[in-house]
Amino acid sequence: MKAEEYPFVQELITDKQGQVLKVVLEFEEYQRLLDAIEDEGLYPAMQAVKGETPLNRNEALEELEQL
Repeated sequence: MKAEEYPFVQELITDKQGQVLKVVLEFEEYQRLLDAIEDEGLYPAMQAVKGETPLNRNEALEELEQL
């Protein structure tokens, strides 16, 4: 396995058997990956509540207290 074979990866940290334990990448690339993951999860969540009536802050807090 070579770091060049994987997007964003600067370095692979392996054990003695060559199994990858950790991946080193630039912080900017890490942030981009987090943004992509958040965006991917946000869209389905938005679609799931598309038809619901928005709550004001107090109503939302009351709903949370009931959970």
